[in-house]
Amino acid sequence: MLKPKVTATREMVNLDGLWQFDTEPNLGREPWAGRLKTSREAAVPASFNDLFTDAEIRDHVGWVYYQRTVRVPRGWAGERIMIRFESVQHQAAVYLNGDLVGEHTGGYTPFDVDITDRVSAGEEFRLTVGASAELTNETIPPGELTVHEDGRREQKYFHDFYNYGGIARSVWIYSTPQQHISDITVTTDRAGSAGIVNYTVVQTGDAPVKVTLRDESGAVVAEGEGSEGKLTVQDATLWQPGAAYLYELTAELVDGGVLDSYSLNVGIRTVEVRGHEFLINGEPFYFTGFGKHEDTPVRGKGHDSAYLVHDFELIKWIGANSFRTSHYPYAEEVLDYADRQGIVVINETAAVGLNMGVVGGLTGKPPFPTFSEHYANENTQAAHAQHLRELVARDKNHPSVVMWCIANEPASNEDGAHEYFEPLFDMVRELDPTRPLTYAAVMFATPDRDQCSDLADVICLNRYYGWYIFSGQLDKAEQYLRMEIEGWLKKTDKPIMMTEYGADTQPGLHSVWDSPWTEEYQTKYLEMNHRVFDSFPQFVGEQVWNFADFQTGPGIHRVGGNKKGIFTRDRQPKAAAHYLRERWTRAGNAKPTSTEPTD
Repeated sequence: MLKPKVTATREMVNLDGLWQFDTEPNLGREPWAGRLKTSREAAVPASFNDLFTDAEIRDHVGWVYYQRTVRVPRGWAGERIMIRFESVQHQAAVYLNGDLVGEHTGGYTPFDVDITDRVSAGEEFRLTVGASAELTNETIPPGELTVHEDGRREQKYFHDFYNYGGIARSVWIYSTPQQHISDITVTTDRAGSAGIVNYTVVQTGDAPVKVTLRDESGAVVAEGEGSEGKLTVQDATLWQPGAAYLYELTAELVDGGVLDSYSLNVGIRTVEVRGHEFLINGEPFYFTGFGKHEDTPVRGKGHDSAYLVHDFELIKWIGANSFRTSHYPYAEEVLDYADRQGIVVINETAAVGLNMGVVGGLTGKPPFPTFSEHYANENTQAAHAQHLRELVARDKNHPSVVMWCIANEPASNEDGAHEYFEPLFDMVRELDPTRPLTYAAVMFATPDRDQCSDLADVICLNRYYGWYIFSGQLDKAEQYLRMEIEGWLKKTDKPIMMTEYGADTQPGLHSVWDSPWTEEYQTKYLEMNHRVFDSFPQFVGEQVWNFADFQTGPGIHRVGGNKKGIFTRDRQPKAAAHYLRERWTRAGNAKPTSTEPTD
């Protein structure tokens, strides 16, 4: 799934900006049949929920509609013409001049709509996009939708972040030649000091394929012919965490001239799990960083390049080397930037909420078995598989991505979990045999209860000893955290890392005692966890929950959202940020050692 870009043979026009906007119309009116009769306009990209002051819009359950006119560039006659949606949450219906031309389910992966036979170069068309953020037990992420007798729709969702909706990322109209490159897959390896770049090019037609690899200076370092091949780069410069180096691979279809051309960045690096070690380029790597969210004021989950740059600057300032795309695939621009900045990524699909035990805790509803016809059934599994296929297809070529995370906090402790997840793990290993696989295990999934650890290459734990369990009792929390990790080491010989640990912290709240919610407690909580991590050489990483405070749904257990951020929602540091900076900058990519924080 190639990201659209401008090349010598391709063009694209950005459709971001203000679109006409309306919520689901009154019964009987079809908004896509004509122009929307509304004075409202909504920004694209952005979630629609926080843009307006009308509570009925923010809390709307059902379809919303975006509309604008688009002019096809006059030079595109004879070209293949596509519309690209980077993210429509969570279901999309696309109409061209009133006709349905495309649909997609899955809010965090892109989709294309071919409109070649429906438009003409130089002419305008009316583009209407329907978006629905409704979730059911057969969607990813899952939820529960209730339609009341009066027609009112009520949405419950089983994840602890706000269920934003709308067109969250950019929209493009782009052209390709009729005979074109439709996909490229790149894998890399090393042979001594040489770098190996294996490539596969998928095309329409049968024109000869030429491949050229250039270094960062633009010099050609390897060339190949054919739709599959291996390029060898002598004395290759590797892509390293914190020291990115990117080659440029250009694939061309050549038949008397260049019919199509597409270039992508290539980082030569290897990833391997060996015993208790996670290796990048054959060297032990220790993850330091965060779980994050695509979440900012007003924009919601709308992508924002200014926040992208600033967030990465804060990641580098604090000395972190990685993050997890919790709990869904992030915008492609994020991974492109991680490639260029040398930040390591655990890439996660949107499978969060597959756990009726957690649901019961959040809603008070007595849970039924998670893996059953009532909840995570065969249709859910099929939707989950499609999400994984689209994730791997989109992000397989990013050197920053070193591991796929199949789900966040599933009920891996329940009967039926192994049968649900084993086919998904097998499928992803077949799609991409080069990267390790994992899932982030919920607190219920202790070593004696978890049923899926044999499927994962790395044991990733989300644990909150000292917050949800033994809140304010750090001595007891430390004892039980240590006992659990010892239990995991007895059960498995795989690397172990913490993908979530954190404490809600109200910025500006202080105490001379270890009082929960204070900035002092957040720091003491982290110190306790680190003493435990540092005592186990089998431990390969720590990713704090969360990078920044983020919006959640309504509930008296949250005041203004989740406050576990090391930074506030507007990216101001809490006291713990300075403690982490001292710890992580001292360690680099190696395993830290516990010391008292400096003043």
